[in-house]
Amino acid sequence: MRRTTLALGLVAAAALAWPYAQAAVVAYKSTSNGASEVPPVQTRGTGAATVNADTATKQVSWNITYTGLSGPATAAHIHCGAAPGANAGVGVNFGTNLASPITGSGQMTDAQFADLQAGKCYVNIHTEANKGGEIRGQLMP
Repeated sequence: MRRTTLALGLVAAAALAWPYAQAAVVAYKSTSNGASEVPPVQTRGTGAATVNADTATKQVSWNITYTGLSGPATAAHIHCGAAPGANAGVGVNFGTNLASPITGSGQMTDAQFADLQAGKCYVNIHTEANKGGEIRGQLMP
């Protein structure tokens, strides 16, 4: 009886752990510029982003670098729900410490994570001169 109970317990534990064992962290990257903004922006600003996404928890961490903006970054975040050439709402805010490099982590919803996997999320950095965004980069694996 003890062996059967122990065996059943081990099988149940393995079944519960299986989804976590199958999780992966996928790196999404982008190169940001003003030409990718919608509408395009004339700027010398450029940037690069790496967003690491955990497929099981939908937790994301980011490292965003930029240079040459028209002024200090006033906002920066991931927008979700739009392919290149279209705009979408803010998905994940990068906070208030926006000096390059911007690092941190946050949580995505199921819908935002599906958009990320489908290539429908982008990094956007805003400045006072370009309130709608000065540089943008579409996130791709």
